[in-house]
Amino acid sequence: MATPLTDQEKRKQISIRGIVGVENVAELKQGFNRHLHFTLVKDRNVATPRDYYFALAHTVRDHLVGRWIRTQQFYYEADPKRVYYLSLEFYMGRALQNTMINLGLQNACDEAIYQLGLDMEDLEEMEEDAGLGNGGLGRLAACFLDSMATLGLAAYGYGIRYEYGIFNQKIKDGWQFEEADDWLRYGNPWEKARPEFMLPVHFYGRVEEEDGKEPKWVNSQVVLAMPYDTPIPGYMNNTVNTMRLWSARAPNDFNLRDFNVGDYIQAVLDRNLAENISRVLYPNDNFFEGKELRLKQEYFVVAATLQDVIRCFKTSKRNCSGPLSFDSFPDKVAIQLNDTHPAMAIPELMRIFVDIEKLDWDTAWNITKQTFAYTNHTVLPEALERWPVELMERLLPRHLQIIYRINQIHLDHIASLFPDDMDRIRRMSLIEEEGGKRVNMAHLCIVGSHKVNGVAEIHSDIIKRDVFRDFSELEPEKFQNKTNGITPRRWLLLCNPGLADLIAEAIGEDYVKDLNHLQKLNDLVDYDTFIRDVAKVKQDNKLKFAQYLEKVYNVDINPASMFDVHVKRIHEYKRQLLNCLHVITMYNRIKRGPIKPFVPRTVIIGGKAAPGYHMAKMIIKLITSVADVVNNDPVIGRKLKVIYLENYRVSLAEKVIPATDLSEQISTAGTEASGTGNMKFMLNGALTIGTMDGANVEMAEEAGEENLFIFGMRVEDVAEMDKEGYDALQYYESLPELKQAVDQIKSGYFSPKQPEMFSDIINMLFHHDRFKVFADYESYVKCQERVSALYKDQREWTRVVIKNIAASGKFSSDRSIKEYATEIWGVEPTDLKIPPPIQMKMK
Repeated sequence: MATPLTDQEKRKQISIRGIVGVENVAELKQGFNRHLHFTLVKDRNVATPRDYYFALAHTVRDHLVGRWIRTQQFYYEADPKRVYYLSLEFYMGRALQNTMINLGLQNACDEAIYQLGLDMEDLEEMEEDAGLGNGGLGRLAACFLDSMATLGLAAYGYGIRYEYGIFNQKIKDGWQFEEADDWLRYGNPWEKARPEFMLPVHFYGRVEEEDGKEPKWVNSQVVLAMPYDTPIPGYMNNTVNTMRLWSARAPNDFNLRDFNVGDYIQAVLDRNLAENISRVLYPNDNFFEGKELRLKQEYFVVAATLQDVIRCFKTSKRNCSGPLSFDSFPDKVAIQLNDTHPAMAIPELMRIFVDIEKLDWDTAWNITKQTFAYTNHTVLPEALERWPVELMERLLPRHLQIIYRINQIHLDHIASLFPDDMDRIRRMSLIEEEGGKRVNMAHLCIVGSHKVNGVAEIHSDIIKRDVFRDFSELEPEKFQNKTNGITPRRWLLLCNPGLADLIAEAIGEDYVKDLNHLQKLNDLVDYDTFIRDVAKVKQDNKLKFAQYLEKVYNVDINPASMFDVHVKRIHEYKRQLLNCLHVITMYNRIKRGPIKPFVPRTVIIGGKAAPGYHMAKMIIKLITSVADVVNNDPVIGRKLKVIYLENYRVSLAEKVIPATDLSEQISTAGTEASGTGNMKFMLNGALTIGTMDGANVEMAEEAGEENLFIFGMRVEDVAEMDKEGYDALQYYESLPELKQAVDQIKSGYFSPKQPEMFSDIINMLFHHDRFKVFADYESYVKCQERVSALYKDQREWTRVVIKNIAASGKFSSDRSIKEYATEIWGVEPTDLKIPPPIQMKMK
């Protein structure tokens, strides 16, 4: 049985945050002062906290550069197969602390900054989040980059350098307002512009087809793609990979080469039109908005990236020495499509092979299919991309032709297997005919890839059984599952140092690179001092977060209360409304029996609504209105508080997750593809109340269903209800507490000045609630009673917490990436540690 290490053993360990050597600290202080002076041109008399942040960031970045260059040299020499992760979103958050941790510099930096008379946390708070993503899909890409570098894969993230990331959310009078996220205003110390690798991207024009000649795309408009590289350090292995983000630039002759009437000024002002491509991230999560600018963004990233990939392939060591052949392309290149957003990569690679490199169609198609793999992230029909043919024809005429040809060959094949099944042929076509011709991008991805995966077991089953059934019947070997994961570097070491240290003291440090080691904590589940230590870390985190809330939001909260947290994008399927109904139910119970014992709760709900999503914005207004009533009712006192957490983002997640007792994962079964917040809470010592949806199913499998609070309909129950018809009224009439809560919303109890304010929500709940909130209400409320009962027994609660942490090893993104590497990309992770730059100095 594992027992906690003695003090002597602890001292022997190198801390998971690196060694503090005197030389190390002196060198960091010197670097800091040098950058303050030479880079920022300031002295200590006039420097601002932001200047100090930049001085530290540049100092830490200096330690990346040698490793970065060395890693890329190593890849050139070894010429491994390269992995390209294509995503329209990379939700990176802040880079400073993550870089210090992965380089083993955190303790030394802490000491240096302390000796300089500054506060490290104050400096860290100056950094802007790189908010180039909406939610799960973009954050997954960020976690995957961390794991690919840590596993020593020759991997590259490719995306767009949005000038404005996800909007900043302001809550005014309970309503959401959006502000532009000008995250580059003060500059970004982590990126390096690479103008020498600028590439042209073409739009519009027409296709010329002369008899017997290959079609030619002519008269197109050119936009330039300027790459910006960001280093991605692996954990303590000296590997530094690259994320390359493209920014749109107008060519210098833009609008001046057309026999222009001489309006030079207007022509220069019009450069903005081209540069708008990389201006702003579309703020939709799980929703398709078929705008021309969005299709431009999708093609822009794809066209620039594929030119880069092919340049890299052609200039690789082995291709420099012999005749060029594309036969080896799939042996040297793997491209992963993060959802359908980069799907235009498939026709674009075909265009390059056929039109430019003059390969015959069959050879080109074979290579293309072996190169691409596609990850599906959602089964919600409104999220699936279906581009109007008319738009694609105008913007990318050659690509539409190529898609038509791919479709023709594909449908001929289907027809040969199912000659009389016209319905199947219609269902499987890449072109949908009803209600205007559209290109189904998911079908294009499936046909053009050698592997397709879902992101949790239940989601991958639904894809095979349901959404893409025709395709999986045709090629069952093409479909796989790759359950999502999270990086334990950011989501444990960085955000929860107290817990990370406690675990390292108990089982050693190897868990950081192999999270399955956490299973050893099962040996300590009855160890009283360990139980007490885990509870104390949680209490410290709660106190710290309570202080933060008091400082930033001016709210007073009870740190002894249960922190019940529901943070994620606001969406009907995520059912923040179900949580809201429970809050109202608790409020009513306290009002009915003010002296009855009640386990105190602080309910924290946060997340952004897409700016055009009316219902989501109404849900925010309802929650804030309920909070106003609850928080100002003297009868309630400190028993129940409701907080709306404004502007939820990566850096705020890092604060709230370690302080959480109860994690809310309550989507309707069959709607949340995986979820990753669920995993972060589990790793950080929260218990989960949730439906059997997404990765919750596998969490229950790993920890034992009795160690999660599982409630509600299963996927089969939801399907059955869809068949029979969902009758909301029946639940309303048979559940008095539900009826009371709904009547209060309806009558204006929470909006006395505007009693009708929430009529759209009420109307939806009764008449067109696709996500069946009322159907799970009773089960949810009863499950919440079990939560409160367990919370009263702090020892038993903490024992269950330890079992959950011990079972969370599967949910490391390192495990996910190992599976992608071996089962999809055909590459092997390596423990090889590239020699640090100090040992590589020129003789």
